[in-house]
Amino acid sequence: MRVDCEGCAGCCIDWRPVAPVPLDHERRGPRAPLDDTYNLVPLTRDEVRDFVEAGLGDVLTPRLWEAPPGEGVEIDGVEVAAIAGKPAFFVGMRKPPKPVAPFGLERTWLRACAFLDPDTLQCRIHDTEFYPDECAEYPGHNLVLGKETECERVERHHGGERLLGDAPPDDLHGLLLGPHALGAKVFVHPDPERLAGTIEHLKTRELTPEDRAEFVGVAVGSHPGSTEVDDDRASRARAKTLESESWAGEAVAAWDAVAGRLGSAADDAPDPDEVEVARGAPETPGWDVVRGDD
Repeated sequence: MRVDCEGCAGCCIDWRPVAPVPLDHERRGPRAPLDDTYNLVPLTRDEVRDFVEAGLGDVLTPRLWEAPPGEGVEIDGVEVAAIAGKPAFFVGMRKPPKPVAPFGLERTWLRACAFLDPDTLQCRIHDTEFYPDECAEYPGHNLVLGKETECERVERHHGGERLLGDAPPDDLHGLLLGPHALGAKVFVHPDPERLAGTIEHLKTRELTPEDRAEFVGVAVGSHPGSTEVDDDRASRARAKTLESESWAGEAVAAWDAVAGRLGSAADDAPDPDEVEVARGAPETPGWDVVRGDD
């Protein structure tokens, strides 16, 4: 598997506002997510824990799914997909609007991963201990499952060659499906009543820090292969998440405050370095360095 990511980052950006045709969410399984985030990356329990311990818990957000009537659990008047009668969810990284210029476009307001450098379109946590398996192995999981990749969608709609080799890697680690995902990537909230109000917040993009911390805590307190949750571990992770004041979380709030309409020109956007690097974001090397390494 070989990909050309320079000037792309289609897997990190919600580029639907600049796509010539409607794009569906890239997701697995039959359930529609309750949120409208494109390509939300599912993190493993250990990855969520590491983010929290590093003070980055404020950049995490949950995903839940709709369920047909009678097949889930009702919260805020919505039937939510459940396992053993309890809401199922995973945890990903927030995507605020940023001024980005993928695929040779002019700078445009599009939702992008909190860790994506808007200028270089490189990940600020690439090659660090926090880089998620799901990101490191993309688009390998799609290739194993026989699903179209974001690379191919970009090729089709914006030209270029992004997927340079379509043989999936032999050593994938993050592809957790079925029972193997339970408690390791797909989590179960033990108390649906504690989520009153949260589902409505999720659907309207108005999740509070307390809403997000509730799910992050449960994920950290989960046991792989089980629906059980360690209450003490979950409580500690919840509290630490609420204490988080990371550069990434602050940058999310800053971008939200100044962003224009999604899909509109971002010519007058603030300098990304002033929004992110000035708050402590790691700088990215640029593509000249990457090409030199190759």
